[in-house]
Amino acid sequence: MKVVNIESMVKGWFVGDFEPTALRTDACEVAVKHYAAGEQEAAHYHRVATEVTLVLAGRVRMCGRELRTGEIVVLSPGEATDFEALTDATTVVVKTPGAKNDKYLL
Repeated sequence: MKVVNIESMVKGWFVGDFEPTALRTDACEVAVKHYAAGEQEAAHYHRVATEVTLVLAGRVRMCGRELRTGEIVVLSPGEATDFEALTDATTVVVKTPGAKNDKYLL
């Protein structure tokens, strides 16, 4: 059994083909991300990976749309999004496959 702490991970990413990680794999990447109200991420897209984001808590804006607790957005390769935390928020993000260097800023 391996036990790690999310606090030792980088930006909440804990599964994927990077270090540190709880599980090293190129099949997918998984993160739990915490945001303070007003935090943003730049618009980007992936050429290879599909990105799934669950709003675990709070309200966020992605693709110009407000999302609330429990809502899930699935972005196919090539679909662009930006991100803004409208309130303090927590998301769970899964990217599959785990493709290195597959984030392209707009």
